[in-house]
Order: sequence, then structure tokens, then C-alpha cells
Amino acid sequence: MTSIEQAVRQSLSELIPEDLYADLVSAGCVTELTESPGGLHLGITLGYPCASQIDALRERIERQVAPHLNGLALNLDLSVAVKPHRTQNDMPAMEQVANIIAVASGKGGVGKSTTAVNLALALSAEGARVGLLDADIFGPSQPLMLGLPDGTRPEVLEGDRFVPVPAHGLQTMSMGFLMTRQTPVVWRGPKASGALTQMMIQTLWRDLDYLIVDLPPGTSDIQLTLAQKIPVAGAVVVTTPQDIALLDAIKGVEMFAKVDIRVLGIVENMAVHVCSNCGHEEHVFGQGGAQRMSEQYQTPVLGSLPLSLRIREQADGGTPTVVAEPDSAEARLYRQAARRMAARLSLTRPGRRSFPKVVQH
Repeated sequence: MTSIEQAVRQSLSELIPEDLYADLVSAGCVTELTESPGGLHLGITLGYPCASQIDALRERIERQVAPHLNGLALNLDLSVAVKPHRTQNDMPAMEQVANIIAVASGKGGVGKSTTAVNLALALSAEGARVGLLDADIFGPSQPLMLGLPDGTRPEVLEGDRFVPVPAHGLQTMSMGFLMTRQTPVVWRGPKASGALTQMMIQTLWRDLDYLIVDLPPGTSDIQLTLAQKIPVAGAVVVTTPQDIALLDAIKGVEMFAKVDIRVLGIVENMAVHVCSNCGHEEHVFGQGGAQRMSEQYQTPVLGSLPLSLRIREQADGGTPTVVAEPDSAEARLYRQAARRMAARLSLTRPGRRSFPKVVQH
């Protein structure tokens, strides 16, 4: 390695992208660093989608290495490649899904489903191929949030394979597509768990970087089935600052730890209410709870979302915040949370894919 290459590598070891939680060298993002008569060839490959940040990061890298080039031209190749990452007990990733991320909450009413759909849309907006599975068997809400009319049904192939329903650029599947909004699901736990497995395995997902799974609240049979039968790369726990919500969220973190699923971070909903008339801020449900939980479990707070009438209205209206107002402060918070989540996942060790079954005819 030449002295220029050494100096550039050292300078890159001091550059930490905003969402990555690590420098470019220790994160394994430097894929090429060679000096030639034509200049210095530098390859940087990020393991998470960040389309909105690429230009700014390119400028940061160029400024960082410029003092060490000694007159050489810089040929910078900055790219993104999302790979499968380790799942619980080293289960192989699904053939067409690189990474499954579960979005969970200890209790209902904390905005878990709203968070799940906006995280999925945010990953898509940042350049990833994303699916959304509504695993809340008893109270599926994603069809409504995605603006799909009651009665929407997936196409069925080969008698038992579901074609994902497209919505806002996502590939989606939900129990809500298999029933009407007025029909209650009255099932015991094993049947509900079987429905989750069936929707996951029998849906024809197509080349996904991420599949976001919107879990039902709590720690019950469906969560256990997910941990035992589905390769999950990571989880996000959604909570509010309220003490009772935090107690339940802690149970969720503990549950994922017991089943060897890494918690990628916490999303705090309804953190602060900002008066639309005067701008006064008030912490209706308390303050600082998610941060204390973050410190206790060494898990970052990926985002802190306000108690916002717009977020609720946009989700109920079928155009979640990230697509309804992509330039709003709330949409930027969701996109930042999604980048941080994916970036943190990119720092875990690589996983492996399962191979398609070979059938002899």
C-alpha cells in the first residue's frame, strides 16, 4: 500500500456517515483503494439504502480525502448494495427476501402499524425494494392505510400462491385481503400462527431487499411462530413515552433477546405535541422514557415522532405521511429512522440465502 493509499484509508477511518453509527473503514464499506497513473481509484459500497444522502456523502468523502491526494485525480465509485444479514440461529434467508424486519410493540395504541407502513415507504423512497406483510391477523389495518378498497384480493397462482398486492411501490400482503373489514377473525392461537406462516411462505415476493412485518401487539403465539419458523434479520420496537407503554415495550425487547433476534432500535411515537395555533410544545405522555430504555438495552432511538393530527389523518386516508407529504418534517423523520434502521442492520455479519428446491420431473 502506497503512502497516499495509507493516508486516504486513515482519513476515511475518521469519516462517520450521519446514519451509519460507524466509520467507513470499520464498517467494511471501502471496497477498492488503488493508486495508478490515472489517479486514485476509491470504491465505497454502502450496505443500506440512502438515496437522499448520496450526493452529500459524496461531497464529504471528496473533501475528506482531498488533502491526501498529492495532486492525483480522485476516481470515486460510491454505490449501495443491500445483502442478507444474520438471522436468529443462523437460519438461511428466504430465496426472494434478503432481510425480514419485524416491527413490534408491547401494547396496542402506540402507532405501531403507522410506523411500520411509513418505515416501509421510507426504505422504498431511499431506493430499496420493499415488501410489507400485515401480520396482525386479528386486526389488519394496512389495507386501509395503503388506500386499498375493501374487497381487494391478491391474484392466486398454482392454486395456493399469492401474488403481492402493489401499493405505493410496495409489495404487500395482509389477512385484510382475505376477508372483509367487518368480518372478525375468531381463531385460536395455533390457527392464527399458521395463517402467518402461510402468508409469508406462499406469497410470491419478488427480489426484496427488505420485508417489513407489522406484528400484532404483545408477546404471544404469532411472535413465537415468527421466531421459530421465519428468518428474521432484526426487529424494531415501537413505544410512546408513557410509563405503561415503556414497561410493555421492555417485554418486547426481552422477548426478542430470548429468541436470538437483534433489536435494531426503538421508535418513539407521540413524543411531543406541538400546538398548531401557537407552536407551544407539550410532552403529553411524558418525556425521556425511550432514551432511558435505549441506554438500558444499548439500543438506539431511531426516531422520535410527534403527536400529530396529520400523521393520523394521512394514514386513515390511505396515503401515509412519507407519500402524502414527502418533504414534511414528519416524513424526513421517518426516512431518517428507516436509514438508521437499515444502516444498523448493515453492520451485522452477513447471512446466507436458502436455495430453491430442485424438483426432478
